[in-house]
Amino acid sequence: MAQQNLASQYDQLKRAFDARPSDLKKCGSLLSQLKIRLIEAGLLLPQGQPNLQDLVVARDILEMGAIWSIRTRDIPSFERHFAQLSTFYTDYSSQLPPSSRASSILGLNLIRLLTQNRIADFHTTLEALPLPPAARASDPFISHPVNFERWLMEGSYSKVWNAREEAPAEEYRFFVDSLMGTIRNEIASCEEAAYDRLPLKDAATLLFFNTPSELLTFAKERGWQVDLSGGVIHFNGKNEEQAEVMPRHKLIAASLKYARELEMIV
Repeated sequence: MAQQNLASQYDQLKRAFDARPSDLKKCGSLLSQLKIRLIEAGLLLPQGQPNLQDLVVARDILEMGAIWSIRTRDIPSFERHFAQLSTFYTDYSSQLPPSSRASSILGLNLIRLLTQNRIADFHTTLEALPLPPAARASDPFISHPVNFERWLMEGSYSKVWNAREEAPAEEYRFFVDSLMGTIRNEIASCEEAAYDRLPLKDAATLLFFNTPSELLTFAKERGWQVDLSGGVIHFNGKNEEQAEVMPRHKLIAASLKYARELEMIV
């Protein structure tokens, strides 16, 4: 390695990361120090023809940093690590040996884009992957987010929920849970528009909640009225308020349009 301290801290990071469970606090401290070492060694954003073994170690450090970011629920940190890894995955891909973590991290980035509703970026990133279409379909880390995107476009939310247990890596569940939060709010908006009330059991099923307490917490956040004795959730309180305001605006707009049309005729 270019520096002895970097090699020593790299070994410490591997031990902390590979521990079961990982020592996340120690990993975070070591990653901060190692990034400084990488900058000093010219390896964080490598240029020219650096030593290939040094590049492998730098890539490994950044990959552990990306996964550590997900385990600590730090999405901005994951985005930074992924941006730094892009050089290794593109510019030096033909020179470096394959990485066992690359597919997982590429897939995590794809599902991150889905949770942020960046569908166009998802497809652009997917097409730019250094993998042929056949390899993408057979790689579980890539096919998982691809299936998610298709199910979301179809509105097959139950498939998204069921696939949570089939995640190819534990880190994927964090993004799936985040995605389910978005899906629940979409379903809740449809329920409010379509129903005055629903039985608690039916609402829990539609929203993919496993326990009544989860549903009650969600109902409180949405401002729903819960009748525990009757086992019913009422949406009409919110809808009635909207019903009082919205038609009035629509009526005024329609009247003005009608008046303008009459004036043109006259």
